[in-house]
Amino acid sequence: MSREEDRTTRYQEGSLTLPGTVMLGTGVMIGAGIFALTGQMAQMTGVLFPLAFLAAALIVSFSAYSYIKISNAYPSAGGIGMYLHKAYGNRLPTAFNALLMYFSMVIAQSFLARTFGSYTMQLFGGDDSGRMVSILGVGLILVAFLINLMGNRMIQGVASFIGVLKIGGILIFGLVGVWIADSISVDFSEPGEAGTPGNFLGATALGILAFKGFTTITNSGSEVIDPKRNVGRAIVISIAACVMIYTLVGFAVASNLSLAEIIETQDYSLAAAARPALGEYGVWFTVAIAMMATAGGILASVFAVSRMLAMLTEMKLVPHRHFGMPGSIQKHTLVYTVVLGLVLTAFFDLSRIAALGIVFYLIMDIAIHWGVLRYLRQDIKANRWVPATAILLDLLALGGFVWVKLSTDPFVIGVAVVTMLVIAVSEQVFLKKSPESAQAKQEQTHAHHHH
Repeated sequence: MSREEDRTTRYQEGSLTLPGTVMLGTGVMIGAGIFALTGQMAQMTGVLFPLAFLAAALIVSFSAYSYIKISNAYPSAGGIGMYLHKAYGNRLPTAFNALLMYFSMVIAQSFLARTFGSYTMQLFGGDDSGRMVSILGVGLILVAFLINLMGNRMIQGVASFIGVLKIGGILIFGLVGVWIADSISVDFSEPGEAGTPGNFLGATALGILAFKGFTTITNSGSEVIDPKRNVGRAIVISIAACVMIYTLVGFAVASNLSLAEIIETQDYSLAAAARPALGEYGVWFTVAIAMMATAGGILASVFAVSRMLAMLTEMKLVPHRHFGMPGSIQKHTLVYTVVLGLVLTAFFDLSRIAALGIVFYLIMDIAIHWGVLRYLRQDIKANRWVPATAILLDLLALGGFVWVKLSTDPFVIGVAVVTMLVIAVSEQVFLKKSPESAQAKQEQTHAHHHH
């Protein structure tokens, strides 16, 4: 029996401070968004890309409302898995959407890992074959895995340290970039053919990836000191900080590189923007920040994702195999998460990884708002119009993105659809097989919540 009990997930209530929580959130957000997405967004919507960042921030602000409301009512370290469970119970929608979130977060890790590789290779004159980018990315995920085995204090310490350096560095980059630029005018008058509404919505959807890190804050729910006040605050502070930083950097890049150059250097456009302004030292400085930012992002992300999968496992919503591994469930989910991340990092390129992540994330996000509207509104005292608006904006962004991808890279939309079908069917089969465990589990969690 003692062996069984060792498998529980151990959470440390009140182990994360408000600044620590903000650092974890901005750590994930600033990692991916700014270093890798700037170029991809510019490719989709031309010079309008700084505006697409702002549009994404607007959508995310509406989104954040549902998360803040639920986390105030039910702070939990399972975050999104728990929210879905509150709305949909032990049913397919919970498992399906939670797994979409899980995969979108693992995808975000691979995205960060490859970004790390792309920037690091700028120190050695680039990497045309792309082989070194994969190797560096894989190495980084393994290091994050080792730090994650060391526990909360260590993760918070490293993430905060990296966070401070990174945010300071990015602010310096933005300010210097804007200051050195010949003119800060970004010419919005001629977006060209890229400026179509569909393309703008598509770029906005990509921009949402740059902000979705705020959801990792909800995953640290009950571990935050005074969660009912601080989770919401941490989310608001993180989003506001990122809007400021992204806008600054967007203008710095746009004023130092032509559109063609931004698109050409899309996997490392910040380093490229530093070159004309600050020469090689600028490139080194930017690469150093990018390396820290992506490393910090992966660290925080691996932490949050393995958490969520452990929660789903405890709720008997996903099958779990120990594969003979010792230790708690969370250690196992950590291993699964890392292995999956390694596979994606080794075999997929950046823009495809991002595309999969955004499709999964937006569908899950819509499910959360629908859950609030349909089932939780009274319990958590939410307004009706905010989640309704969030659903509408999500659908717009998703529609625009899918539309653009169908014309440029239909394969990736195919992969997304097939993956979702596989998840849905296998989950349905799994849940059908284990009704009694689900039932028992439900009674247990309900009893657990009322104490």
